[in-house]
Amino acid sequence: MAFSKVYPLYIKKAERKNRTKEEVDQVIRWLTGYTQAGLEKQIKRECDFETFFAQAPAINPNVSLIKGVVCGVRVEEVEDPLMQRIRFLDKLIDELAKGKTMEKILRS
Repeated sequence: MAFSKVYPLYIKKAERKNRTKEEVDQVIRWLTGYTQAGLEKQIKRECDFETFFAQAPAINPNVSLIKGVVCGVRVEEVEDPLMQRIRFLDKLIDELAKGKTMEKILRS
């Protein structure tokens, strides 16, 4: 699955709850270490999730603080590393859409 195909869905989900594209980008950058330019480059390249995460400059060291359930699955218990990173991102977008503060979402 191409990250660029799911990215607009993340934005739509956030915007339905009065959040912004900029906040979605901030969450993605926090998780992956991409700069804004790097994130936009990956979107334009239409890379798949595996490539997107493999080329991420640095997965945030606080990723282990992301806990909870997405689609009935506890994100901290997902065994496949790629799927876990995808679920972490889903969880962060869910928290954004649910109105959590950026400080809490970014585990500050």
